[in-house]
Amino acid sequence: MPAEDFSLRTIAVPAYGPTLLYGLATGAILPVVAITARGLGATVALAALLITLTGVGSLLTNVPATVVTTRFGEKWALVAASAWCALAMVLAAAVPVLWVFAVAVFMVGMAGSVFGLARQSYLTEAVPLHFRARALSTLGGVNRIGVFIGPFAAAGAIHFLGTQGAYWVGAVAAVGAGILSFQVPDLALRSSGSGGSSGSGGPGGPAGRGPEDAPAPTVLGILRSHARVFRTIGIGVLLIAAVRATRQAVIPLWAQHIGLDPTATALIYGLSGAIDMLIFYPAGKAMDTWGRRSVAVPCMLIMGAGLGLLPLAGGPTGLLLAALLIGFGNGIGSGIVMTLGADFSPSPGRPQFLGIWRLLADLGTMGGPGLLAAVTALVSLSAGIGATAVLGLLGAAVLWRWVPGRKARAAASVGQGPPPAG
Repeated sequence: MPAEDFSLRTIAVPAYGPTLLYGLATGAILPVVAITARGLGATVALAALLITLTGVGSLLTNVPATVVTTRFGEKWALVAASAWCALAMVLAAAVPVLWVFAVAVFMVGMAGSVFGLARQSYLTEAVPLHFRARALSTLGGVNRIGVFIGPFAAAGAIHFLGTQGAYWVGAVAAVGAGILSFQVPDLALRSSGSGGSSGSGGPGGPAGRGPEDAPAPTVLGILRSHARVFRTIGIGVLLIAAVRATRQAVIPLWAQHIGLDPTATALIYGLSGAIDMLIFYPAGKAMDTWGRRSVAVPCMLIMGAGLGLLPLAGGPTGLLLAALLIGFGNGIGSGIVMTLGADFSPSPGRPQFLGIWRLLADLGTMGGPGLLAAVTALVSLSAGIGATAVLGLLGAAVLWRWVPGRKARAAASVGQGPPPAG
């Protein structure tokens, strides 16, 4: 259909249905991974280490995921990732052996890397440039809704089946995501003028499907040709991911520090997550209307401010206000990492670029909590949180310097490819 007549409703089920179910699958097991590990004989330290295996699996699979997506296409990558995730859930539920459980958690991270890359690559190709941020922010929002629903969906199964019930819920949801993925249109059958994103057309059509006589893009080649983007905006993306990952830990840690009970902590954390989920579409609309910088910079400034205020909270009211500010900042940045990756990804070569992009984000996701732990161990928890707040302000400065403003975005929309990173 013509780009000006595009509506998200036309691709809602194939684009967002699998994402909702996949988010539900991963959300269902989040509260019980450490509990399961302890039940299988792991020490507290080992149980904490096992939780990180999801991130490690994703980190190590980001670049190989580009091979899967390029070779088989987005549709079949989504199906394969869902099946792999379902298999991991079944192993975790049916084989009560610690090392098997560790492998299963690692497999969930592997599947998440392939699934995330494929869904981002698909939407980048399927959605016109002027709708891209709304499409990708909605993708991020739908995933968060799934993760939010997951623990509630698992609670009933846990009541009857024990902690294994959460993994059975995850397996069923992952299978459902795979089944819905069969409805994803094959981008190889789309013509370059069928509503795809700006810069993705041309003689070769969608990403990774260039002319037969053109050399196939490689990860190393993309890394070299787009080195300037990776070392500028890519650093900003790494900082976004670091602050986002750390915010999930600091709220419950500070709540415990000031003596709040688990019920109050869960309520504050839930309210922060709720405001995060409610504003993803307006954030995408703002990015499409006023440019990526209009959201990227406030996102980091607000999260940095919220983190900076957190150590000043001496009671539940102060903690709630800081948590709401952090949640709002994260919410307005819904989809910003994926949108920036889509904007600068070349075609052909999009899966390879996005694989590197996700690798940078995963490095931030693991590095942020690592910085928090290191500074907390050396100084104090408040100093660790303060260091994370500094990362937020630094990220805002990097993004302001390198993310193109509205004028550059307008120039790019006429088909000249991604705007200059400066």
